[in-house]
Amino acid sequence: MSAPGVLGLLDGRPLPRTGLDRRLAALRSGPRASALPAPGSAEDRQLTRWVAQVLLTEELCAAVAAERGLDLAEPGPVRLDQRAAVELGSITAAAFEGSPAVRAVYTAVTATVTAPPPPPPHTAPPRWQLSTPDGDFEADPDTLPTALAAALRAAPPGTEVTTDGWTATLVGLRSRPATTPTADPLGAARRLTFARWLDQARATRLTLVPGLEHPGDPAQPDNHHRH
Repeated sequence: MSAPGVLGLLDGRPLPRTGLDRRLAALRSGPRASALPAPGSAEDRQLTRWVAQVLLTEELCAAVAAERGLDLAEPGPVRLDQRAAVELGSITAAAFEGSPAVRAVYTAVTATVTAPPPPPPHTAPPRWQLSTPDGDFEADPDTLPTALAAALRAAPPGTEVTTDGWTATLVGLRSRPATTPTADPLGAARRLTFARWLDQARATRLTLVPGLEHPGDPAQPDNHHRH
């Protein structure tokens, strides 16, 4: 059972559970209420733990933001893309999306993070347009038999070549557009830095109470992935 009326402790100070009860009530009366687990079930208790961890993250970052005098005048909430949410983890991602304090602390903690520049756009080699006795097709040169590819390279375009039992004519080339890297190395580095900082801050400043443990804690009774 959880400690009555207590969400958890921040620097030894009890945090009231009222915010958790309001958040859960809003979920259960919201548009996705039908998708929530049955009240009183193990899954429902895990949902309560998950929401509690989101709130504790928000409370922790609110305290840090106040200590650092950070500006919270930012519109919200925001939406992370799927990659960013996975890299932060579901609890931190939910807190980040809903709390200006979490976003302000993220910005402050990761302000000096750097990352290598992304690689330049890569232009793929053109595909060969080939004519053979069996029909016409396109292919990457590296996928052709080595001897045939070498013979086609050496012959003038449009010349039929035969080697090792293969006959083909290189009739044209089809260029392919350059591919631009989509990865965000700086964003990934910032998210990793923040996640590590937050793990340390949680470990040193937060105390969890029975019944509101981390949902992934193998010691709590509703974790079905214990070994």
